Amino acid sequence: MKASSNMSESPLVSIITPSYNQAAFLEQTMHSVLEQDYPNIEYLVADGGSDDGSVEIIKRYADRLAWWVSEKDHGQAEAINKGFSRARGEYIAWVNSDDFYLPGAISAAVKEFQQHPEVGLVFGDVKVVDKDEKILNHLHYGNWGLAELMTFHIIGQPAVFLRRSVLEKAGFLDESYHFMLDHQLWLRVALQSEMRYIPQLFAGAHYHEDCKNLAQAPGFAREAYRVLEWMQKTSAFDEAMTSLAPYVKAGAERINGFYLLDDKQYRKSFLSYWRGFLLAPSIILPEWYRMVFAFFAPLGLERLRERRIQNRRDRLNAA
Repeated sequence: MKASSNMSESPLVSIITPSYNQAAFLEQTMHSVLEQDYPNIEYLVADGGSDDGSVEIIKRYADRLAWWVSEKDHGQAEAINKGFSRARGEYIAWVNSDDFYLPGAISAAVKEFQQHPEVGLVFGDVKVVDKDEKILNHLHYGNWGLAELMTFHIIGQPAVFLRRSVLEKAGFLDESYHFMLDHQLWLRVALQSEMRYIPQLFAGAHYHEDCKNLAQAPGFAREAYRVLEWMQKTSAFDEAMTSLAPYVKAGAERINGFYLLDDKQYRKSFLSYWRGFLLAPSIILPEWYRMVFAFFAPLGLERLRERRIQNRRDRLNAA
């Protein structure tokens, strides 16, 4: 964190890193926070009792941390909530120990908050990389709000920043969620305030064999249905649900199909996509090719899908 004579004019930003046995990526994550050009950051690290060398990495930077701990917890949400409860910043975010910020991300987010006091959540784009830092995908979003979140338009979590006052009003993470915990929080925040999209790469996310998106893909599918049920039972969503109900249900089916396809549960994936298509074709059509792959994968089309993905990755890295 670089010192500045203008620190008093720069609101404090609190960044939290939940960590558990991610020593291979943790130092990059910490560097990405500590080397931001924004002058007033407090950095908190909540480790879940790692035994892979992560604690030694954290200790090397202890003098630059506002707080850190290494102790057993009940998962990512509890670790982040520990940070939330100790954070003092006007703005707050978390970056997981296998993700990282890109230069200038925090400054850009703060500038947007200051120019738009009605906004409670700011988000940018995310690049997905493998363990060797080769680009796998660029995740570009849009000017999304409550309706898009309700229909399961997913924002890359490391590119999200929150206004502390809105977070406190919405409440911290629901610790009973382990996969869709961030999306459920964004929905609660969107009920309280406006959101603001910045078309700029804010963060990078590692996609590797141990990441939850890959290693525990069916968990995301299950919790998508759970978020759907929660929205249906929460009166604050009633008005929006009047017109969005089929789109919301189709969105849950799309997320279910997406993760089941990655888990190679092809038949279940196709059926979920198909149910979503019958409810609201416009929600499913942007992923028509995944639906086709799910249908034909048992016949060998999976190889064509893998080739298509590799060609896209080659183009991204060449660019």
